[in-house]
Amino acid sequence: MSSRFFGFSEMAYILAMVVYITHFAFRKKAVGVTATGLAVFGFVSQTLAILLRWREFYMLSGMGVLRSIPLTNLFESIIFFVWCLMLGYLIMEFRYKNRSFGAFVTPVAALALLFINLSGMSTQIEPLVPALQSNWLLAHVTLSFISYSAFALSFSTGLMYLVMTTDNRREGAYIFWTVALGIFAAVLIAMGLDYARFHAAMNSNSFVKDYLFKSTYKSGSSAVQVISYLSTAVFVFLVWRYGHALKKIIGGFNLQSSVLDEITYKSVAVGFPIFTLGGLIFGAIWANQAWGVYWSWDPKETWSLITWFIYAFYLHARFLRGWKGRKIAMVAVLGFVAVIFTYLGVNLLLSGLHSYGSR
Repeated sequence: MSSRFFGFSEMAYILAMVVYITHFAFRKKAVGVTATGLAVFGFVSQTLAILLRWREFYMLSGMGVLRSIPLTNLFESIIFFVWCLMLGYLIMEFRYKNRSFGAFVTPVAALALLFINLSGMSTQIEPLVPALQSNWLLAHVTLSFISYSAFALSFSTGLMYLVMTTDNRREGAYIFWTVALGIFAAVLIAMGLDYARFHAAMNSNSFVKDYLFKSTYKSGSSAVQVISYLSTAVFVFLVWRYGHALKKIIGGFNLQSSVLDEITYKSVAVGFPIFTLGGLIFGAIWANQAWGVYWSWDPKETWSLITWFIYAFYLHARFLRGWKGRKIAMVAVLGFVAVIFTYLGVNLLLSGLHSYGSR
């Protein structure tokens, strides 16, 4: 039953992404209302799906309610991340009475859900490994993903700020966001090609290890590799060359850069202490209970610390150095890149005590 509601929410978020982008481009009120309706429908469906899966896990595991929270593998963590992200976005939309943010936030949610299909990861309810059988699961994992969703919002508004405040194609900030956006889009296209080519051969956990970028950057053909890298370079160049067009579109919503800067700061200010408490402190306590050591320099721990330092620098630079505007927005964007690698890159590409997260 939960899978059906997950399917409803996935479809709703993908449609909401398309409609939000349409509203962003044409600024039609009816289109905006439709986008919000789809986002709310998707959020409600996802909430029901999470509650149903929690009940299913509780019935199968025979453990307590808290230990049966559906956050035991990569699939469930992505679902919870998207839920937190959409909750934060909807609060932001109703608080600031502006739907243009949806064109930047909903793609993150939709692409996260699409990644589940692209990666071939298991979506089955699986028994907890011994290290996860602790009441610290609820505190550590839920707080970590709440902070991740706050950082995702800061990424979206920080990127919008950079788009709105850069004109000169030779400016460092303009080059930064266009190159980052171009590479991000190119990587997604490459993953889509992998999925289209190898989907029939995929099985659970095989995508990243066996097929990721094998159609493009890691192809067995040197010619295909060269073409892939050249195509990416051309694509990034086109984003750099015509990226200023986004500013005209965003400007049509009468968004003030000061509002975007404020939202970026507030998102980081909320996410940072939650990440410090839930991600690092509670994680260390749980690690000591599970493995007998508070800190082992496991890849997940190391990258979590790197992420913490980036956002600590963001707050330090803003409060003590007086940084505002483009420089601080670039830090927010860079911070979320570290979050993505901490969340997915470590789980899927590296090994360590947290390798169970790749299931």
